[in-house]
Amino acid sequence: MAASLDAPARMLPKVGLFVTCIVDAMRPQVGFAAIKLLEAAGCVVEVPSQQTCCGQPAFNSGDHVHTGPLLRQLITAFEAYDYIVIPSGSCAGMIKVHMPEVLAEDPIWLPRAQRLAARTYELLSFLQDVRGYVPQGQRCQRSATYHDSCSGLRELGIYRQPRALLAAVDGLQLRPLEGQDTCCGFGGTFCVKYSPISNAIVDEKAQQVEATGAELLLGGDLGCLMNMAGRLHRRGAATRVFHTAEILAGMGTDAAIGEDA
Repeated sequence: MAASLDAPARMLPKVGLFVTCIVDAMRPQVGFAAIKLLEAAGCVVEVPSQQTCCGQPAFNSGDHVHTGPLLRQLITAFEAYDYIVIPSGSCAGMIKVHMPEVLAEDPIWLPRAQRLAARTYELLSFLQDVRGYVPQGQRCQRSATYHDSCSGLRELGIYRQPRALLAAVDGLQLRPLEGQDTCCGFGGTFCVKYSPISNAIVDEKAQQVEATGAELLLGGDLGCLMNMAGRLHRRGAATRVFHTAEILAGMGTDAAIGEDA
């Protein structure tokens, strides 16, 4: 851990947690798990009430006109923090990689966007790479397999970080997943525009998950996890699905993602 929990609060990094729309609406427990982990890693955490969407749905649909105002509001809400941390590779990628693209022609907002982008991290990457956090005293006597989301893996290079964190959880057996780095078929608006293709992709992914025999499916992006949980549920699979933060924070004993689908 980079800072002692006994250090004065003013010496601890101040983190603005970007909750994400889907976590806020569908799985608030992921947000609470993120706060618990960040505080354990020696951070002061705040959740700015004025945050809304990162603009990713509009951006992916080519609507940069309406993406811009959302990003300007986001910058205003978060630029005072030392870091902005997000429990989602896709939303983190939107802010870190694509926000400066959208505001590239705005001489006032581009520098502000670039400064914030440089301080933006996906949660698991931040815990491992910035804070050097190692989970303490967590147990999970289960077998699990891990899916790498497209945005986290390809835009942000997140691969070893979640596995290193999970390796510190006593009793957790991580099993390899065939096609762990291939798309689950969600892709945000892709699953709406091309639903037959999306359904075929996620069905193949569900079969690969079932083939591991793992009790748990873990990942770092709730959109992907909900997509796979829904397909596993409809196939009658026994696999339970959790965001990695829930397991690391010891909150993975509650109802799994998709259990009430």
